[in-house]
Amino acid sequence: MKLTTGHCLALMLLTGSVAYAASIDRIWLSHASHDPSRLVVNWETAKPGNSVVEFGVTPNYDERVTRDESVTLHHVEIPLAQKDVVYHYRVRSGDDVSAGATFKGYPTTELRVVIVGDWHTRPGEFTAIANDAPHLLLTAGDNVPSLHEKGREGARAFSALIDRQPALFRSTPFLPILGNHDRELMPRGVKPPDQPVYDPEARTFREFFALPGDEWKWHFDVPDFDVRFVALDLSHIQDFGTTWQTCHAYDEQSVQYQWYRQLMDTTEAGYIFTLNNEKQTQVFARTKGIWHEQFRKGSALVTGFGHFAERAELREGIPYFNTCIKGDGAAYKDPQSKFFAAEHNYLMLTFKRGERTMTAQFKNLRGEVLDTRVIEQRKTGMGRASP
Repeated sequence: MKLTTGHCLALMLLTGSVAYAASIDRIWLSHASHDPSRLVVNWETAKPGNSVVEFGVTPNYDERVTRDESVTLHHVEIPLAQKDVVYHYRVRSGDDVSAGATFKGYPTTELRVVIVGDWHTRPGEFTAIANDAPHLLLTAGDNVPSLHEKGREGARAFSALIDRQPALFRSTPFLPILGNHDRELMPRGVKPPDQPVYDPEARTFREFFALPGDEWKWHFDVPDFDVRFVALDLSHIQDFGTTWQTCHAYDEQSVQYQWYRQLMDTTEAGYIFTLNNEKQTQVFARTKGIWHEQFRKGSALVTGFGHFAERAELREGIPYFNTCIKGDGAAYKDPQSKFFAAEHNYLMLTFKRGERTMTAQFKNLRGEVLDTRVIEQRKTGMGRASP
């Protein structure tokens, strides 16, 4: 499928005798529930207005969902009744309208998921990701540099993220997770100041993005491919309790840990991918291994903490991936490292329906495969029902 941007295009829509020029061009897709048959279309407008999405499997836009609330940040959920099709859509707010765009309905034979770490590092071209035509785009945290950069304060930091790759975000559902940079309110400095540097509640992030669950933690399922993705809020955990604190509580009695433990104990999906923004060695040392007791129930652990590509094989028997879109940073290998590359990279997950294995591949920004790890479905007795 050819990706379309609609960016800087002129579209004239005739309604009776009134003509409107296309004026909405910052659009992104996401999910606000655990259900892939419900998609959220998001966009921004300069002035408040209602929210309308027109969509369908042809450019005739046979369906329409409207929200009458007057807002500048628009989130509209639409139903996806069909799979293996290309949906056409456009959005409206008052007199403003977007150009037409398209996205793929979820597939029934092969699912492709891309995970990007440290988008804030801005390495440049993302043609390789677009060429992989992912059905779902996830992150491993640190999506923006900060919330205080001049001209990109607050929500404008996330608006700038969307503007960097307009075609990709308007054609692919996007589910980011949190890193410390995504709620940095002021420069960190060399020692903790009197006032908080970060917003642990991630209010701006949660307002801008429409995500499942609590949004700072969430899970998302693609049942046709027997997979669940889980987002945790773990980053710079050594700073917890200081004015450098960035994430929610993570101790054994915390809401986050109790939620994750219950989720891992009750999930029947054959694959569970857990995403966070912290080194696994740091999590192990700070929590005396309690999180790793839960990690081992899943299929893989993914982070975007380091600026490199790395696959480690944990003692728990699961792979640990570190991915970063700008991979030429300081190199510090995990004690269980099996693959390491100082290259700009992303992680590509490929699932084939009905098969008992899937592949996780590191790819560079030229689209070349750097490393491949085959992962088997979870076995009975780890929260998974018998096949």
